[in-house]
Amino acid sequence: MACRIGELVLDCRDPEALARFWCEVLDFVELGREEGQGGYAIEIGPREGFGGPQPTIILRTGGEPEQGKSLLHIDVNPTDRDQGAELERLLKLGARPADIGQTGEEQWHVLADPEGNAFCLLKARLNPL
Repeated sequence: MACRIGELVLDCRDPEALARFWCEVLDFVELGREEGQGGYAIEIGPREGFGGPQPTIILRTGGEPEQGKSLLHIDVNPTDRDQGAELERLLKLGARPADIGQTGEEQWHVLADPEGNAFCLLKARLNPL
């Protein structure tokens, strides 16, 4: 095993309302909140927390949809190697670095798959936001 989908990230206008909705639909709970980049995010997931078979969902303020920009992207976590080794492996598989306005201070890498869909390579996560 090399990676698992750790979280799905959904840009939205009202994270509170969507968190309530998806928590009811999936029997999830709120796992954490984070302020930053002009808005905030709520992470929801299984009652057992992180690391299980189900990914968490991050609902973050994202304003109105922009043409050509997906409101959903995938974050992956390496499972059997460190982030640097996994980055090297993904690049060899055909991923390429993607610039979406990051500052360079992030602890994740933004990549694009062979068709140009953005996704993020995170470090392994054991704790909430």
